[in-house]
Amino acid sequence: MDTGDTAFVLMSAALVMFMTPGLALFYGGMVRHKNVLGTLMQSFILLGLITLEWVLWGYSLSFGTDHAGLIGGLEWLGLNGVGMTPSPDYGTTIPHLAFMIFQCMFAIITVGLITGAVAERMKFSAFLLFALLWSTFVYNPLAHWVWGVGGWMGRMGALDFAGGTVVHISSG
Repeated sequence: MDTGDTAFVLMSAALVMFMTPGLALFYGGMVRHKNVLGTLMQSFILLGLITLEWVLWGYSLSFGTDHAGLIGGLEWLGLNGVGMTPSPDYGTTIPHLAFMIFQCMFAIITVGLITGAVAERMKFSAFLLFALLWSTFVYNPLAHWVWGVGGWMGRMGALDFAGGTVVHISSG
């Protein structure tokens, strides 16, 4: 393992995580006064909700063993087997756990981008359900298609510059 690579990936993950509060403040400044708190809460709750989804099943669906190029397997369900040993498929010089954390931050910010579209238009409880379902059934498969080993778009040679395909196409 390379400590410099690990430090860089974890610092990058922290910077991506800080995008979520920044996005919350940006969207909070664009809504009517009575909806500021709700809009901020929508973005901030994603830090916990999507992290939970990612740890329990999202990472495995996105980066697990390929099934027909469509979805990952469940071998990393609950981060089973994801630890400090580098993954041979994802980041051979960093701990597998560091790669998982880095990808988790992108899963969070991708759903966070959607909060601007539903600000002032969706109940908080409905948003939580939507975010969980959307992350599971839209983001995770798309991440596997492009970034996962064996994903059908990756096999076709799809290029993804800084998450432009997975993050921006899936968030609208």
